[in-house]
Amino acid sequence: MARYEYQPFNYVKPVEAGTLLRASTPVLIVGAGPVGLAAAVDLALHGIRCIVVDDNNVVSVGSRAICWAKRTLEIFDRLGIGERMVAKGVTWKVGRLFHGRDEVYNFDLLPEPGHKMPAFVNLQQYYVEQYLVERCGDFSGLIDLRWKNKAVAIQQHDSHASVTIETPDGSYGIDADFVLACDGAKSGLRALMGLDFEGQVFEERFLICDIEMQADFPAERWFWFEPPFHAGDSALLHKQPDNIYRIDLQLGPEADPKAEAKPENVIPRIKAMVGERSFKIDWTSVYTFQCRRLSRFVHERVIFAGDSAHVVSPFGARGGNGGIQDVDNLCWKLAEVLNGQSSRSLLQTYDAERVLAADENIRHSARTTTFMTPKSGFEKTLRSAVLKLSAEHGFARRLVNSGRLSTPCNYASRGHDVITLPEATRPGMPALDAPTPRGWLLNRLGNGFTLLCLNTLISYPDLQQVAFAGTEIGAELRARYLGKHNGAAYLIRPDQHIAARWLAPGIADIDVAVKLAKGSL
Repeated sequence: MARYEYQPFNYVKPVEAGTLLRASTPVLIVGAGPVGLAAAVDLALHGIRCIVVDDNNVVSVGSRAICWAKRTLEIFDRLGIGERMVAKGVTWKVGRLFHGRDEVYNFDLLPEPGHKMPAFVNLQQYYVEQYLVERCGDFSGLIDLRWKNKAVAIQQHDSHASVTIETPDGSYGIDADFVLACDGAKSGLRALMGLDFEGQVFEERFLICDIEMQADFPAERWFWFEPPFHAGDSALLHKQPDNIYRIDLQLGPEADPKAEAKPENVIPRIKAMVGERSFKIDWTSVYTFQCRRLSRFVHERVIFAGDSAHVVSPFGARGGNGGIQDVDNLCWKLAEVLNGQSSRSLLQTYDAERVLAADENIRHSARTTTFMTPKSGFEKTLRSAVLKLSAEHGFARRLVNSGRLSTPCNYASRGHDVITLPEATRPGMPALDAPTPRGWLLNRLGNGFTLLCLNTLISYPDLQQVAFAGTEIGAELRARYLGKHNGAAYLIRPDQHIAARWLAPGIADIDVAVKLAKGSL
């Protein structure tokens, strides 16, 4: 199959452009990458109208984010494109780690059956953006996509934010109750507001390259320390759709980015890795690692999400996944506030929970980078010893941080808990999927607060209820939600994270849990 064919989206002159008219919307989203588009769809599912502006009119050039984790795929499935992503993408769950020519160990990221979504799907970012743009088309009247519309100024007021937009046909203003900054690592809104990241920048440079070739490499993640085909310290190989392969090569801190990106320098490195088979370069970039974030993500009426809020190294698949999980956390809360069902203080829980998640990702990403880039002979010797031990001992593998890929954050909910219920479904964790006689569990939960009842009868009319009893509770559902108990009830948030769980709750117990989840207590 041919490589991706970029088709520009149509620029349509806004009626306000070049006039004194101002657009008005509950939410303005700046940036039409995966994070901004996912936010638009999520808000639309909650009935919230938005305008999305982007200074470009084409999907991302180059594959960029490619590894989409199980939890993120479940979010995309809730948004309506998960099945399409799995159908197009390369599904994988096995990773192999090599030292030199030898395989040190391998790992299975989804060793148990009974989940709708796989451990990982490799799919280029441009496909994800295309699918999201097309999904936005299902929400006429709720999502207004405006291409070639650039945010160039912003002012905040007590009741709203005002943004100046520049277009080919003149400028105009948009007034929004809230502005979502989803405009990437080089966020223009962040610069306009005089905000900067805090954290660590690594000096090491890496070459990232997508090549098109016919090969029989399996759909697995292969990572090398000190590979025989590359004089640097690490290399990575991932398979993508359309016979595209992602290759990452460590170059060292002294590498010249412009020189290293030239085909005459890239091609010999690729040949050393894949042999003499024919290939074509699809996309190349040279980059340095950053593990940084804003001190906070909520700034009155402006809220940051994705790379505009935090950046990590690409090893570990934490960037794109983290951004989509930001949206998953934020949009239901924003809808609660805009619909008058919760106060603005609920948005501070987005800040708290996603800063926690960003710090977790940054911590693991920084450890990975430190392990990959030893600064002295002693550190390199220590790394070799750890890799040798990892062949036989699990404790050493935990030190090889490149093996820990994107995992969802536990938000440590204040909701009621029964500690004798299974550990994996404690409050704060995302609900685990399971097959049921009426379809996959997560598909049954929907987008609102849900009371999941297992062999437990509860009358609570203000919440959606999903109930299973007797033989309807299959082995996976029982193991994940009941453990040794015969019955239980779970309160699930709109982002499908668990807010509380009980063996036999009363109405007052549920009332308190809902208020806690909505930030009212």
